[in-house]
Amino acid sequence: MQKGLEVARGKTKVLYEKPGQPDVLIVQAFDNITAGDGARRNEIAGKGRIAAKTAARVFRLLKLCGLPTHYISGGEDDDDNEMLVRRCTMIPLEVVVRGVAAGSLVRRRPSIARGAIIVPRMVEFFIKDDANHDPLIDPEEIVARGIANPNELALMSEVARITFEILAHAWRRRETLLVDLKLEFGRLVGGEGRGSLVIADVIDNDSWRIWPQGREELMLDKQLYRNLQEVTPADLEQVRENYEKVAELVGTFPTQRPAMAALVADGPPGLELLEPLARVLGQFGLQSLRRVVSAHLMPNFAIQIAQQLDATFARLVYVASGPQLAALLAAATPTPVFDVTEQEGDELAMTIAKTLAVDDTIMFGRVMLVQANARSAILQADAQVNAPPPNGTVA
Repeated sequence: MQKGLEVARGKTKVLYEKPGQPDVLIVQAFDNITAGDGARRNEIAGKGRIAAKTAARVFRLLKLCGLPTHYISGGEDDDDNEMLVRRCTMIPLEVVVRGVAAGSLVRRRPSIARGAIIVPRMVEFFIKDDANHDPLIDPEEIVARGIANPNELALMSEVARITFEILAHAWRRRETLLVDLKLEFGRLVGGEGRGSLVIADVIDNDSWRIWPQGREELMLDKQLYRNLQEVTPADLEQVRENYEKVAELVGTFPTQRPAMAALVADGPPGLELLEPLARVLGQFGLQSLRRVVSAHLMPNFAIQIAQQLDATFARLVYVASGPQLAALLAAATPTPVFDVTEQEGDELAMTIAKTLAVDDTIMFGRVMLVQANARSAILQADAQVNAPPPNGTVA
């Protein structure tokens, strides 16, 4: 890519302006690996390519789920380890989500057993300060220093937890335990959503701890490098192989599994019952089709339709317009069958999405985001109801 002026340089990457696009930056990853706030530093041939590939794939997954990130494109092609991102003013915090007790947590809090599952997930903030080893900072102090306001802190915590759960879901499907995760956030400097918070910097194999089969001794992440007493060429080759393996595994994350909701009406009047559900399913990115049958007049036709659909779609759910048809379909197919008269449209759409999310990380992420948005809407409504009246008005 054609680069402009250098904007910033870190231990493992450098940022450049994108000529002609002031709100876009180029992130180029180095082959460096560091530990101890830069006290240990080595070069691993190809690490920059691997890191860019891993970060791009993670960001693509998060964007498909609907989360806000600064990622635009790049990172996976032969593009000098470069990604295009939206320009941000970075918030000087590391946001760490912990799902398993490890690392500095067990040193600071010995009452928590190493390897214990942490539920609900713990979110901690660390001020970015290499000279002082990125110390832990309380939310109250963050606000007092003017680093972020309370609303931004709440949003960072919520988005960080959702990001952790999405990536934990993806790793679980590959028999790997996500232990913890480090994120950074920035405020967009221009364009659509200017000033809003997004996930920024990078998320790669330096950003988490991952334990295959839940076993710490099988770790594939940067902790292996941190733990080395002395660094030998053989050690660095093992680290490179681990990073390459992680990049290939993460490459399978941003894959949406096609799914179909078959909305089956028991006669033409049943279509009116099903139509609102079709609109709600769209918020999860779910496609739907409509068929009209009759459980009473033409039961064999209804069964034939179900057999045809079962043979056509690998991932399918049925929604019937009433209990009689639902019972008929349930007896005729091994595929899940729902009755639209048993749940409201929003609730039924969520149930369907959760059913499909069991083995689909993108659907899982969308479910989490819809749930988070619903909680946010309730809090906003409560705040509006309890807001003080404007000055000079009498309630």
